[in-house]
Amino acid sequence: MKLPVSKMLALSVICATMPAAAQDSLKVGAAKVDATPAAKDLPKNILGVLDPVNVRAIVVDDGKTRAAMVSVDTGVIGTETWQKISARAESELKIPAAQLLLTATHTHSALLRGDAYEAKIFDAIRKAAAAAKPARMAYGTGVSYINVNRNIIDPKTHRWWEGPNYEGPSDKTVAVLRFETLTGAPIAIYYNYGVHAVLTGNLDMISADLPGAASNYIEESLGDDVVAVYSNGAAGDQNPIYFQQTYDLRAIRIADYAARGEDISNAMPPGGTGMDRRNPRVAKLMDQQKRMILSMGQMLGEEVLHVSRASLERPTVSARIQGAQATVTCPGRKRLDQGRAGYPGTYEDADPIGIRLSLLKIGDTVIGGVNGEVFTTIAQRFKRESPFKHTMMTTLTNGMAATGYIPNDAAFGYNTFEVVSSRLKPGCAETAIVDGLLDLIDKVDAE
Repeated sequence: MKLPVSKMLALSVICATMPAAAQDSLKVGAAKVDATPAAKDLPKNILGVLDPVNVRAIVVDDGKTRAAMVSVDTGVIGTETWQKISARAESELKIPAAQLLLTATHTHSALLRGDAYEAKIFDAIRKAAAAAKPARMAYGTGVSYINVNRNIIDPKTHRWWEGPNYEGPSDKTVAVLRFETLTGAPIAIYYNYGVHAVLTGNLDMISADLPGAASNYIEESLGDDVVAVYSNGAAGDQNPIYFQQTYDLRAIRIADYAARGEDISNAMPPGGTGMDRRNPRVAKLMDQQKRMILSMGQMLGEEVLHVSRASLERPTVSARIQGAQATVTCPGRKRLDQGRAGYPGTYEDADPIGIRLSLLKIGDTVIGGVNGEVFTTIAQRFKRESPFKHTMMTTLTNGMAATGYIPNDAAFGYNTFEVVSSRLKPGCAETAIVDGLLDLIDKVDAE
């Protein structure tokens, strides 16, 4: 029997507003696992735990395949660890290795190692996969001004040094992927921003630093069962904008060493080595650093929440998952002299160095991964040249390249500490990374 037009229209409206059937919907799960080392396992130079470090994971299922986006509050994730985790996730959880992004938040206050740590990473992915439920996703962007280019010309020496360069290249974009139930309840947030997690590096205490504070704040705001995964953007030349305590502590330490007859003005010992913590000024500056991670974490977290509330595009309940990986190779060099910055280095030729590229595409959202510390303009170029508006770059992902820093081509003309320490010859990495990721987009689009 033919329905009247009015009933057909009513039926179409009902169908359009009903949630998609479970089999047509994305499924998403998320989990958070505490990875804070026990007191007995802390390295000798670590004085305690300032705040917990975690593994956070999101697993997405499109009905045919799965992907995982994982962040770990640690300085770097070794290539061997990534290989073990990705192989196990593929074997036991049916997550293809090419569709797993395992990212270090790059906190300078935690370096996790060992079988127990790897087990916690896998446990987070396993729990996220087990928690998968019908979901939808939405993308949006905002801006945060808590990062700044960190390379300046020192006004006294007239040489390159580290400091806030307000006019230097800096990407303020905060990219946000929100995953929620079909009724709109949040499941997880995946957010991308480029800033070094170095606020607590002088304290010699375990800390998730700025990324951990931001994720904690987002989770606290949205509900304890929500997981906020930080994606480390192209932060190779980006510091927190308010970083003065570290500069002041550095000056104190240089003066202390000079009084003992040792010049470390163009070198930097790790962490808080050599600091007199009984000095009231040192103690005050370190206390301010502890508070600064909460302040700046809240500022970044608030922008993520703002985007999640007001700046997301229309949610989608279906999105095809695709992934691919490749390695590009660039000429290498070995440095023959020393000195942190300000002077050109001397080098000899070394073996070529591989840079692993990863691409995860979920619907029309593209995440390009690089296993090194990338300068911000490389990511900006990739986003500009990508055929997809929803594009971001996550770094220190899927292992660790032997490159050191990865400057853009123009930056090799500056004697910054990242450039002089880079094990890459100029003129290759920027285009190799951008073109390599664009090639991976073409590859998955052709499938």
